[in-house]
Amino acid sequence: MDLLVVGGGPAGLATALHAVRAGLDVTVWEQRAGTVDKACGEGLMPGAVTALAALGVHPPGHDLRGIRYVAGPRRVDADFRAGPGRGVRRTALHAVLREAVLAAGVRIEQRTARRVEQDEDGVVADGTRAGHLVAADGLHSPIRRALGLHRPRRAHRRHGLRRHYVLAPWSDRVEVHWARDAEAYVTPVADDLVGVAVLTTGRGPYDGHLAAFPELRERLAGAGTRGPVRGAGPLRQDASARTAGRVLLVGDAAGYVDALTGEGVALALAQAAAAVRAVAGGDPSAYEREWRRLTRRHRRLTQALLGATRVPPVRAALVPVARRLPWVFSAAVDALAHPVGV
Repeated sequence: MDLLVVGGGPAGLATALHAVRAGLDVTVWEQRAGTVDKACGEGLMPGAVTALAALGVHPPGHDLRGIRYVAGPRRVDADFRAGPGRGVRRTALHAVLREAVLAAGVRIEQRTARRVEQDEDGVVADGTRAGHLVAADGLHSPIRRALGLHRPRRAHRRHGLRRHYVLAPWSDRVEVHWARDAEAYVTPVADDLVGVAVLTTGRGPYDGHLAAFPELRERLAGAGTRGPVRGAGPLRQDASARTAGRVLLVGDAAGYVDALTGEGVALALAQAAAAVRAVAGGDPSAYEREWRRLTRRHRRLTQALLGATRVPPVRAALVPVARRLPWVFSAAVDALAHPVGV
């Protein structure tokens, strides 16, 4: 085959769809069966909605008008100028992408790559030969580690936890609630379902973290829950490079800063397209340059915001300053909302 994609999440499935459109023979390996859930905020920025629509994928969900920052009684809103975003259950996003990949004639096999070797003509994964391999195997990518591309980090280890509440959304915006050591992201994902994800450096149960947001906890009181609490982390993952010969890292496997700005899916979709362009063009090394261009804004903004909000006075002042300078907040949200790389 021309391309083997290891990892059948949104990044891997989008890669497969782009590969089919480029005329490549592609197969996806995913070790988990059926539709896969994951701890994430579940809010698609307008750029991600646009990129999915270009692939003919229209996941069901709840339209999002913008972002709202909340700190106690203070709040500030910014609307998306590039069109609506969408709150989408991770399982719903995975299901529609998987259906589109299968409809395109792509093989999805329930397996993973345990041994990857390369030569001048291709890649051999567990005895299967392909021209190139895309590793889209997630935050803790075994292939990234096996290729020696993983760069360990120990400082400021943030984790995410998510739970769904059965109640009607009270806003058509993603609400970001700020506390001293954590943020809570409230995303409407259906007419009767709200996802609440908490990002924090602290360890402990979900309800313990939610206690840092008394107004939010009061609003959720009495609401039923659907499904288990899911967790992910540490969120910060670094790679020394995104390519190694004929292997390309896409999505979280390529490195991840933080979920703070909500661009994860949009970035993965842009990387999927760039990786396929590099493979189809016979120059996988070109993907490294394109990856840096596509992610530059996200990496700089997220690292700056993370660094600033580690200082308690700055963190406490974030929402009040955004209220006094709403045009700055709106400009930042608008930059994040546009399609990545455009």
